[in-house]
Amino acid sequence: MAQVLEFKLPDLGEGLTEAEIVRWLVEVGDVVAVDQPVVEVETAKAMVEVPCPYGGVVTARFGAEGTELPVGAPLLTVAVGRTADGRPAGDGSGAGTDGAKDGASGREPAAEGSGNVLVGYGTSEAPARRRRVRPAAPVANGRSRAPEPVRDTRPTETPSTPTGRAAPADGPVPVISPLVRRLARQNGLDLRKLTGSGPDGLILRADVEHALRAGDTQDRPDTTKSTAAPAAAASGVGTASVTRVPLKGIRGAVADKLSRSRTEIPDATCWVDADATELMRTRAAMNAAGGPKISVLALLARICTAALARFPELNSSVDTEAREIVRYADVHLGFAAQTERGLVVPVVRDAHTRDAESLTAEFARLTEAAREGTLTPAQLTGGTFTLNNYGVFGVDGSTPIINHPEAAMLGVGRIVPKPWVHEGELAVRQVVQLSLTFDHRVCDGGTAGGFLRYVADCVEQPAVLLRTL
Repeated sequence: MAQVLEFKLPDLGEGLTEAEIVRWLVEVGDVVAVDQPVVEVETAKAMVEVPCPYGGVVTARFGAEGTELPVGAPLLTVAVGRTADGRPAGDGSGAGTDGAKDGASGREPAAEGSGNVLVGYGTSEAPARRRRVRPAAPVANGRSRAPEPVRDTRPTETPSTPTGRAAPADGPVPVISPLVRRLARQNGLDLRKLTGSGPDGLILRADVEHALRAGDTQDRPDTTKSTAAPAAAASGVGTASVTRVPLKGIRGAVADKLSRSRTEIPDATCWVDADATELMRTRAAMNAAGGPKISVLALLARICTAALARFPELNSSVDTEAREIVRYADVHLGFAAQTERGLVVPVVRDAHTRDAESLTAEFARLTEAAREGTLTPAQLTGGTFTLNNYGVFGVDGSTPIINHPEAAMLGVGRIVPKPWVHEGELAVRQVVQLSLTFDHRVCDGGTAGGFLRYVADCVEQPAVLLRTL
């Protein structure tokens, strides 16, 4: 007998509470296998293909592409097993009827999932009983319409218009995401006055944002007009030429993290020019000896780990609640990577235990995954120090913002020929600018200066590293 199971958006790990549907990989009526990816979602940290733990026929999809769903919201329903007449579940209109008869007779088959919703995270075993969901009725375009409690599009009504189940006056507010609660709290919005557009009246971020926009329009019409007109006149353009880009996904996560870093961390920056001629010669000699090519980034990373061993204060973070500095024995080195989707910081685990060849291979692997958008949240978190090679953009210097909650970041500019006094004579040398931004709570300028000076010495004379290898 057929059984219709509901697959909900799983917990993607690392504190993520919601995701945006980027692309559906299956249509209603498609046959899916266990662990087959069914939808591609974008979280605040990565693009993830979500596999379905059930095998069967897709009977309904919940949410259009671009819809943001909280963890635990339905993604799709799958009919598993076979109907009474031997046809595959979901084939024709009999699926829902047979499923109801099957449930009434108490002969509910034991549908087992793989328990492998996301590679690297896993799921708990499926409960013995599941709520039965009828397949949605087909519409003109051949696709199935989602059940009424779930909306495929963002709300367009005003907050006072009923769109779902209103929050009870005295009961709990139907909100899952802490981000939604924070957004409402920061803007003084009473969630009990909102009607959620999510499943069973769940209040989504889109509901709060819509309420804030509607309230802003109703409460401050004159202010908006009076400020928009002078601004447009001053810029010489009309309001029709203004484009608003939502801060969401990776761009939103970067904005939140950088803002938090600037707000919480009292940072300071020091920098120094270094003669990288000997470092480049050393790299050329390594690559001429055969074997995998060694990258400049890997050599700089090896220098960083050696410097952190001498100045462990910078491999730390600050626990503001406990008012403690947390120092880490292991170095998990993050490195900035620019992709089409924005800036990401993959993390090389246990960088202090790797040699230049291993670091080169790991940088290449993570960079390729970043460009393809296949990095997992675990590969984007847990760093203790960050290396930022902004020289690839053709610039010499920068004052990088610390990757919260870390305590420091080393920035590396481009390596270019410049006039340099070498052994008492003016010569053309390969010069690079190094900059260190550090959290002044974890150390004073002497420690930061000592770290940067050691890095510069190793760049100028790579043989210095031999003392610690």
